Amino acid sequence: MADSDKTNTQRRQFLKFSGMLMGGAAVSGLSQPLLAKTQLSPTFTPPSADNPIRINFNENPLGMSPKAQAVAKETIAISNRYPMKEMFELRKQLADQYSMPETAVILTLGATEGIRVVIEALAAANVQLVAPELTFSAAEDYARSNGMKITRVPMTKTWDIDLAAMKKAVADYKGPSVVYLVNPNNPTGAICKAAEVEAWINSKPANTLFMMDEAYAEFADDPNFRSVAPLLKAGADNVILLKTFSKLFAMAGMRVGYAVATPALIAKLQPKIGDNLLNYCGIKAAMVSLKDEAFIKYSRASNDTSRKILLQALNALNISYVPSNTNFIFHKLNVPLKEYQEHMKQAGILVGRAFPPADDYCRVSLGTPEEMTYVAKVMLEFGKKGWI
Repeated sequence: MADSDKTNTQRRQFLKFSGMLMGGAAVSGLSQPLLAKTQLSPTFTPPSADNPIRINFNENPLGMSPKAQAVAKETIAISNRYPMKEMFELRKQLADQYSMPETAVILTLGATEGIRVVIEALAAANVQLVAPELTFSAAEDYARSNGMKITRVPMTKTWDIDLAAMKKAVADYKGPSVVYLVNPNNPTGAICKAAEVEAWINSKPANTLFMMDEAYAEFADDPNFRSVAPLLKAGADNVILLKTFSKLFAMAGMRVGYAVATPALIAKLQPKIGDNLLNYCGIKAAMVSLKDEAFIKYSRASNDTSRKILLQALNALNISYVPSNTNFIFHKLNVPLKEYQEHMKQAGILVGRAFPPADDYCRVSLGTPEEMTYVAKVMLEFGKKGWI
């Protein structure tokens, strides 16, 4: 199937399920019987061991936009060359998007590479990393390998990031601190309220740098969420914003990301990152993706619909979950995670790994609306068997 045909099929499926959700029943009131009876399209292929529904790595199931795929394929023919000019073009495109100078942006291999660069640029024996105990682990991993002190701050009882406790950890320390916040957070999907984050940053705690990972920001719909980008535009010199093309733009395998900060901070990061780091195809796909407003809108809408479908199943099963502003949902289990993973695997569905200390929770990434309808049906059957 051609890429454009696949995307058109996905969009038709999306419109069908979106219409089902917004039509005869309110989203919050869609009943278990109605969800269970929803018909999958004739073109839907049930998952198998060789072709499972992969909702375990927070990937975008849509694939890159057709425009991005087309330019990536075209670029293969010239990939014997280094993308010197194109790297500068992408950096300028990003800088213009943030109304920042080009020297305020550095390209990275996804957001994870950005985390490594920040940690290695700032690591010293007297520097501490302050991070929630339940978050993306890369910052802690890199801090440990660079000999930094690590302060892990417990979560609240509702699995929110405890900003007050993090502030205390910074205030009580006698040396420099790097504060790592993933907002919205991974694996919980919860946000840190903008008013609280901004107040802390604007208070300019001494010798403190905020590393803000906003990999999932485009999926957030909570009015209390706001990116730190406006702070950077206003001149904040204690913030580094990390971004990726992996999530909204479905480019996880292309490994394209970037960091935004003051030119002075970016200059400190530059020595820790190699020249010509990104691949030609990824750069060209990223440049096209940033301009593809139709796909951006579609990607968000598809994710919103899939989220609602999964939440309907969880509500029907009376299973609690953390309110999500991402492309995954962190839900409670009444059975051991390993058992749930195995039963799901037997049904052709791969779900998330363990995330201690939330040992009785499972992170489920969002597939396409049709995939999530299939998953929801399986979950309802599991509920009857006591498998969830």
